[in-house]
Amino acid sequence: MRLGGLQKLTLLDYPGLVACTVFTVGCNMRCPFCQNASLVNRIEEENLLPEEEFFSFLKKRQGILDGVCITGGEPTLQPDLNEFIAKIKSMGFKVKLDTNGSFPDKVKEILDSGNVDMVAMDLKNTLDRYAETVGIPGFDTSKILESINIIRSSGVEYEFRTTVVSPLHRPEDFGELAKMVEGSPRYFLQNFVDSGDLVAGEGMTALTEEELKQALANAKEIIPQTKIRGEE
Repeated sequence: MRLGGLQKLTLLDYPGLVACTVFTVGCNMRCPFCQNASLVNRIEEENLLPEEEFFSFLKKRQGILDGVCITGGEPTLQPDLNEFIAKIKSMGFKVKLDTNGSFPDKVKEILDSGNVDMVAMDLKNTLDRYAETVGIPGFDTSKILESINIIRSSGVEYEFRTTVVSPLHRPEDFGELAKMVEGSPRYFLQNFVDSGDLVAGEGMTALTEEELKQALANAKEIIPQTKIRGEE
């Protein structure tokens, strides 16, 4: 596994659990607002976290941490992800996987393994603006729809979420966005925050409080339990 970093404690990334978050490097998308450029297109090999160091940390946290969140980058790019997850599970931790959903076959394989306890998929935008939002001309959105269906029928706990950023999103988009995952138990909006480590990012800003409230209201018409992340 190519690991880019470790957050040793999080009370937010895995709902209801005390967890750590491990970051994989590499991503097939180039979302201009992505806050982890150092994991996507500014990877410094000498700064990678050795896998044995990660598992040494986990061993010391058995009985202290409940779970491990695997995020990125895009974890499903890693060829040994299944083995990595299985090893974490064998140590008694619950596993949450974050994915952009662009590799549905890999998502299905991992969820079918029975080793993932929760999966979160980023829903980037309405289908007509997906390519622009992920920074990939001609991006195949059929893969996104396939992953949505796989996740929803997997029997694994799941959530969908959208990072909300201007000018890529408008409040009126969120009814259509919510319809893509209508009937899901959880849908979260996350307002953009400039981390200072953006993939491109010029001109990217958060929605105003008023715009975010309107986006939330539009999504709630389709998924009433939609929430703004951090305000659960």
